[in-house]
Amino acid sequence: MSFQNNENKKWGNENFWGLSYDFDPQWDLTLEQKIIQTKLIQLCESTLRKNAIESDRNLIYPRKNFEALASIGLLGLIIPKEFGGMGENHTCATMVVETIARYGCASTAMCYVMHIAALSAILLRHHNNACIKNLLSKINNEVLIGTVSYSDPETGSHFWYHLSSKCEKTDNGWQIYKKSSWTTSGGFADWYVTQTTSPDFKGDYSDLSCFLIWKNEVKTNPATWDGLGLRGNQSGPLEINGVEISKDRMIGPKGDGARSNDEAVDPFFLLCSSACWNGIAMGMIDIAKNHTTKKKHNDVGMRVADYPTIQDYIGECIIETNASRSFNFHQAKALDQKTENCDWSIHNDIQILPRTQMLHWLWQLKFSCAKNVAKVSDKMLHTCGGTGYKPELGIERYLRDTKAGWVMGPTNEVLRQLVGKYALFGIESLDYWNQNINERVIYNEIKKMDNKTKKEFAEKILKEIS
Repeated sequence: MSFQNNENKKWGNENFWGLSYDFDPQWDLTLEQKIIQTKLIQLCESTLRKNAIESDRNLIYPRKNFEALASIGLLGLIIPKEFGGMGENHTCATMVVETIARYGCASTAMCYVMHIAALSAILLRHHNNACIKNLLSKINNEVLIGTVSYSDPETGSHFWYHLSSKCEKTDNGWQIYKKSSWTTSGGFADWYVTQTTSPDFKGDYSDLSCFLIWKNEVKTNPATWDGLGLRGNQSGPLEINGVEISKDRMIGPKGDGARSNDEAVDPFFLLCSSACWNGIAMGMIDIAKNHTTKKKHNDVGMRVADYPTIQDYIGECIIETNASRSFNFHQAKALDQKTENCDWSIHNDIQILPRTQMLHWLWQLKFSCAKNVAKVSDKMLHTCGGTGYKPELGIERYLRDTKAGWVMGPTNEVLRQLVGKYALFGIESLDYWNQNINERVIYNEIKKMDNKTKKEFAEKILKEIS
């Protein structure tokens, strides 16, 4: 019985040295998307993979790789064709990120994820904004890299809670104050989508607004970035210190931040970062296949791949990674169905929020893919033995890159708690902005007090409200 796929995966002028298309879910792609995939693999072979080594070794931001991606139109992947983009969908975005991470450069893939997330935020609310439309029309041809800057130094993985930000209304627009603990492409991106508490803030941290900021308006220290992995992505602190911007650089209406998070930035970040982890996992399996089928133990006349243990490792990692990939593409297809194939015109009505319904599924996806790649990275190191421990093979770099998946916000610890609470107690129990009172806990603690302590506690509360 033959399971051969008629498609032939090439690496330059040769057949690809890793897994063939027999192990890729090609049925999820249209003919046009397969053409994009083929061009991108060629670009990874000629350019991106070589630059990955340089970025990792010397902490170099992969702008050269972005210029290469722009050469085949990929900086405008999800931008509608009317603005010169490719008008592609969630499925294609998933494939593109996975392909960059697998065959090219993981740092570039993660920076590209943030670019796509930033694009989603401005596309969500571009319809009546000439400033945003003008930017969209230039992004690919001028290689204008975007990113999002949402994190907060005081709230860590709860990046939606902005304690260190504010916005004030001025005669001509808005004055922005923002501190961000982690911003991928910080100092290297050409434009930023950032979020602060809204103008006229009155203490409700769910009242958020989004803004478009240019490169010359942010303060960063990119030279201080020195991460364990993803060493080219230059993720570090960012500050916007009282910069005044025009009115048209508020993205969407005042107070639209929470909707923007749930409908655009979070869905695209979770979907595409998951594809990055899947791409890294497949990239490591490719390397392990190539190494173990060529490396020979001459004393026993066997290749490393001839040992049943190695076959078990490879087989298990392929099966579990393809389960993660299937989950990834399944969610992408669901998002395509809900959004009329990623048609941004549906958001002319700001109450249309189809991706928001999928959010807890995307939390599960990110957790699953980040967990899988951590396991695969260790297994593939074991498979390649001592050679895998050396940088030359490429396993060592990928292994370090994988470690970002678990800790990148929302961390896997945060995500599994969100999913668990949602399942057990409903979505209201998540209490993103710490607004709901847990009376059960209060009464339980009061029950422990003697009368004297209760009296002191009551007097303290009364003093606070008087």
